[in-house]
Amino acid sequence: MDPRLNPFAPGAGAPPPELAGRDGLIEQVATALARIREGRPDQSVILVGLRGVGKTVLLDRLCRDAEAQGILGLRLEVPEDRSLPALLAPYLRAILIRLDRKNAGGGAVTRALRALAGFVSAFKDKYPDIEVSVGVPAEAGLADSGDLEADLADLLAAVGAAARQEGTALVLFVDELQYVAEFQLTALISALHRCAQQQLPITLVGAGPPQLVGNLGRATSYAERLFSFSEIGRLEPAAGAQALTAPAARQGLKFTQDALAEVLNQTEGYPYFLQAWGKHAWIVAERSPVRVDDVHVATRRALAELDASFFRVRFDRLTPGEKRYLRAMAELGPGPHRSGDIAQAMGREVNAFGPVRSSLIIKGMLYSPHYGDTAFTVPLFDGFMQRTMPGLVS
Repeated sequence: MDPRLNPFAPGAGAPPPELAGRDGLIEQVATALARIREGRPDQSVILVGLRGVGKTVLLDRLCRDAEAQGILGLRLEVPEDRSLPALLAPYLRAILIRLDRKNAGGGAVTRALRALAGFVSAFKDKYPDIEVSVGVPAEAGLADSGDLEADLADLLAAVGAAARQEGTALVLFVDELQYVAEFQLTALISALHRCAQQQLPITLVGAGPPQLVGNLGRATSYAERLFSFSEIGRLEPAAGAQALTAPAARQGLKFTQDALAEVLNQTEGYPYFLQAWGKHAWIVAERSPVRVDDVHVATRRALAELDASFFRVRFDRLTPGEKRYLRAMAELGPGPHRSGDIAQAMGREVNAFGPVRSSLIIKGMLYSPHYGDTAFTVPLFDGFMQRTMPGLVS
């Protein structure tokens, strides 16, 4: 098939040609944001899932939908080496300037800008990565005490009041939320809680891997009441088939039932892998329909590409001991696995691997779905470990 017309484009956060199987969640978030805009209480939303399930794509879609309804969307991604104040400040400045131009200097907007000026002044020494100039004088005593929890609450309350004055809401769409330091996460949660208590139209839609749930729980005792956790998983077979066949059909390519079943089996319904297999099935197929033999070739090509990029970049961050631990896990299958079973596969006591397991959780390679269980955060990673380390090393 003509490579110039290939509809499939696997990439980090790249929107798929067909966003299938997520309509219920999109409607749930739209309802929550509409309620918050009208001053009605609702929970912030946290999207949780493994790598490759489409959390970033969903976050972008939800942000676009919100802005189409006149809601202010602040979209950011948290890197591992930035502070939360430094990330929030320039985006809040841009949002407030937009409101200020629309309102020609309305009282609540001006006060929010002054709160931001005080906040930046109070924390620019503590967080040197803050590099924003607000351009208005601070208001003494407003978000300028130097206590992050108190000042962030004052700042977001002032911004929420400005949004309410303009008849809109502000939504923080935050990806990779697990990288926010715990005490900064505590401050953010406390600020959102205060805004909810005051029925201010400001909320959070965050996303991260499964360990994010534990991070939020450690940061505050009331996370389960403030947040609605939505697990983003693999697509059901019908939705997975739609994600593959709908964009292909628009370009004149069909799949036989056997070929479609083989793709769904190989990808296990994970959206990123559906894109990868779709891309290579398109390249391999000389004409419509795609047959199961085409999928077998596409599988070899897709796995080779994933091994060299998607999987490899994660593998190369690991120490030799961490690689051996993951290889032992892979020997047991996709998981989750009991920590004792992994240690037994390596011929040692379970206590010997506590530091290694903890390090792999911090690096985002593993998570614990239940006490004593260990699972990969990256789907199909067990197969990669077996291919790249053919022999089990104890």
